[in-house]
Amino acid sequence: MADPSSYRPRPGQIPDSPGVYKFRDEHHRVIYVGKAKSLRQRLANYFQPLASLHPRTATMVTTAASVEWTVVSTEVEALQLEYSWIKEYDPRFNVKYRDDKSYPYLAVTLDEEFPRVQVMRGHKKKGVRYFGPYAHAWAIRETVDLMLRVFPVRTCSAGVFRNAASAGRPCLLGYIGKCSAPCVGRVTPEEHRDLAEEFSDFMAGRTGTYIRRLEKQMAAAAEEMEYERAARLRDDIGALRRAMEKNAVVLADATDADLIALAEDELEAAVQIFHVRGGRVRGQRGWVTDKVEAVATAGLVEHAIQQLYGEERGDAVPKEVLVPALPEDLEAVGQWLSERRGSAVSLRVPQRGDKKDLMETVARNAQQALVLHKTKRASDLTTRSRALEEIAEALDLDSAPLRIECFDISHLQGDDVVASMVVFEDGLPRKSEYRRFQIKGFEGQDDVRSMHEVISRRFKRYLAEKERTGEWAPEGVDDTEAAEAAAAAVDGAVPGGASAGAPGTPGIPGSRAPGAFAAGDGGAAPAGGPSRSGEVPADDGRPKRFAYPPQLVVVDGGQPQVAAARRALDELGIDDIAVCGLAKRLEEVWLPGDDDPVVLPRSSEGLYLLQRVRDTAHDFAIRYQRSKRNKRIRTSPLDAVPGLGDTRKQALIKHFGSVKRLRQATIEQICEVPGMGRKTAEAVAVALAQAAPAAPAVNTATGEIMEDDGGSTA
Repeated sequence: MADPSSYRPRPGQIPDSPGVYKFRDEHHRVIYVGKAKSLRQRLANYFQPLASLHPRTATMVTTAASVEWTVVSTEVEALQLEYSWIKEYDPRFNVKYRDDKSYPYLAVTLDEEFPRVQVMRGHKKKGVRYFGPYAHAWAIRETVDLMLRVFPVRTCSAGVFRNAASAGRPCLLGYIGKCSAPCVGRVTPEEHRDLAEEFSDFMAGRTGTYIRRLEKQMAAAAEEMEYERAARLRDDIGALRRAMEKNAVVLADATDADLIALAEDELEAAVQIFHVRGGRVRGQRGWVTDKVEAVATAGLVEHAIQQLYGEERGDAVPKEVLVPALPEDLEAVGQWLSERRGSAVSLRVPQRGDKKDLMETVARNAQQALVLHKTKRASDLTTRSRALEEIAEALDLDSAPLRIECFDISHLQGDDVVASMVVFEDGLPRKSEYRRFQIKGFEGQDDVRSMHEVISRRFKRYLAEKERTGEWAPEGVDDTEAAEAAAAAVDGAVPGGASAGAPGTPGIPGSRAPGAFAAGDGGAAPAGGPSRSGEVPADDGRPKRFAYPPQLVVVDGGQPQVAAARRALDELGIDDIAVCGLAKRLEEVWLPGDDDPVVLPRSSEGLYLLQRVRDTAHDFAIRYQRSKRNKRIRTSPLDAVPGLGDTRKQALIKHFGSVKRLRQATIEQICEVPGMGRKTAEAVAVALAQAAPAAPAVNTATGEIMEDDGGSTA
C-alpha cells in the first residue's frame, strides 16, 4: 500500500486548466482515468487525509504509485479523451457498464444487391440499417412475420438464396406470398430494394403514410367490386396495425428520444434505456456496474452517455436525451452529443407530462433490473471470494491470490509442441493477458522440460521489465540474458488477445505533454525522464507483456511439472510466488517438495476455480497446437520458391489442377501459365523435384489408398 504523499505533485506544478489525469500503480499500469475543468482543484481532492476520503477513493490512491495529466483546450476535448483512455486502458477503478445480455437488433442489409431482413447481434456493420434493440429475438420474428405480408422482403441466408436461384424454384416463403422471390426473378433488384426501403421507413416510425395509402387502395378496390383484392388489403392493414401495437404509443408522433434511468445502491448501479422513435418505444437495453469509484448519480449518467453514444454517429444519436440528473459538465456533454449527431441534441431532465411519466416507467425497470442482477450476482461474488479464500487456506498463502496464472503444454506425439498461459484476476478470466508459446529449447516430447522452459521464459521477461523500468535489478540473474529476453523481437510468445498498439492521444488538438510524478521521487522527476536507475520507464500505461507478477502459478500436471516450475523460479531468484499443480486423474493439488497431494473436497469452490483455470489453459493450448498443425499441413512445396507469391501459386494450381500434375509438367508447360517467366518456371520445377511426394491418403472407412487428384493448395 502506497502513501499518496510519496507521489503528490509539488504545489503550483499542476496547471489550473481543463485536462485529463491518470493514476498508475507500481507496475505503471493505468488504474484510474478522470477529467476536470481545473486539474489543480480536482487533483488536490485526492491528496486529502485518507480518513476524509470515500473508502473507494482511498483504496484507489493507496493502490496508485504515480499521477500524471494531459492538458487540453476545451472541456469537450477532455470528455472525448477521457472516453478514449477508458476504452484503451480498461482501468480497474473506473465505472464501466457491462451489458447484461447481447441485445438483438432487427437489421436490413441495404449494402447487399438484394437486401435481407434478419436478426443481428454484436457490433454494427456499415451499410446495414438497425432497429431496436429488442429484449427478445422472438419479438423481432413476430413483428417481421406480420410485416412480410405487406413488405415481402428476402429473409433467407446467402446459401439458401443461391440454391434457390440455381434450382429455379423459390423457397416456401416465396410460395405463400411472404417473399417476393428475387432469387428466381419475380421482381427486379430495383423493385426489391424499394420494398426494403419501404420496410425500413415503416420500422423507422413513418407508419401513417402506408396505412392511409392501403386504406385508399382498399376503398378503391371495393368500389370497383374487386372484393378479393380489397379483402387482401384489409388483412394487410390489420397485420400492420398488429405490428404497430407491439410498440406502444407513448409520446407524440414526431418524438425521437432516448430515456435513461438509474437505480443504485452503495455497491452497484443499473441503467435502463428506452429508445423512442416516432413516439413509440422501439427498443430497450440495460447495463449494470460495480461502483468501484466514488461517483454520484450525475457521474453515472455521464458514464452511461459516453458508453451509449461513444461509437455512434448520425441518426443513432437522437434529437433528445432525457436523464434523471444532468451531468456536471452539461455544456461539454451536450456539445459532444451534438457533434456526434451532426445537429443539436437536447439533454435535459423531464419535469412534467408524458415524458416524466415514461421516465418513471424506465426507472421502475432499472430498479427491477438491479434487484434481479443482485439476486443472480450476489452468489457469484460470494462464491468467487470464498473460492479464493479456500485456495489461500489450502495452499497456506498469506493472502487470497487475486492474480492466478496457469500454464499447460500441448503437442501431438511430440510434434508442434506449444504452451499456453491464461490469467485470472479476482476469479475472472483476463483474456487480454493470455499468452501462447512455442517450445524452442529442444525437440521432441518432454512435458517437464517444456514446463521449465515456459516458466523460465515468462519470468525472465517479468524480471527484465522490472529492471528496464528501474523497479528492481535482481541478483543472480544474468543481465545480458535478461536484456536479450526483453529485447527479443520474436520470443515465441504471442498475445492471446488483441495486442495494444502504439500509445497516443489522437484527436486532441492543443494537448501538451503530460506531467507525471513517480513514487519515491518526491515530485521532482517528470514522466519520460530518467529514473534513479538511469532507465526510462514505460509511460503508455497499457498492460505490458509479462509485466505483472501473479500471486499463484498453477501448472497442469502433477509432482514433476510442479517441481520443474518451482526450479525455474528458484533459478531466477523469485521466492514470493506460490506454485501448485492440478493433476487431472484425481484432481489432486500438488505443492513443491510435498510427497502427498492436497486433496480439496469435491464440493469445494476453491477446487472448482482451480479446475476452471486449468481447463481454460488446456483448451487455449489445444487451440494453438491445432492451428500450428493445420498451418504445417497446409504448406506446399511451392512455398520454397523465392519470389513466388500467393497469386501465382493459385494460378499454377488452377491451371494444372494439383501439385501432382504440376510436378509432372515440363518447364515449357509451366511457362504457359500467365505471369510465369522461364526463370521462375525453372525454380518451380527444381523445388518440386527436390520435395518428396506426400504420403498417399487412405480412406479410413475402407482402407483404400486414394489417388492424389485433388492436389494440395498453394
